[in-house]
Amino acid sequence: MASIVVRGLEESVKNRLAAQAKEHGRSMEAEVRDILTRASSPRHIGIALIGVARDVGGVEELQIPARSDTARAVDFE
Repeated sequence: MASIVVRGLEESVKNRLAAQAKEHGRSMEAEVRDILTRASSPRHIGIALIGVARDVGGVEELQIPARSDTARAVDFE
């Protein structure tokens, strides 16, 4: 298993990571490992957007504006 060292990390970031780790009941190292693993995992953008929408209360009540433009064919010449 590989190891990395992060230099120059702001104290406030370290404090937030420590608080987050405590909230999740794990060490700061385990918390950072989880964050890096999730951040480096390939995800479909649609799944990510659904997760964000769910976090802010969903999208069921969003108004979808009527379209006023007309579809047209693309001219490649």
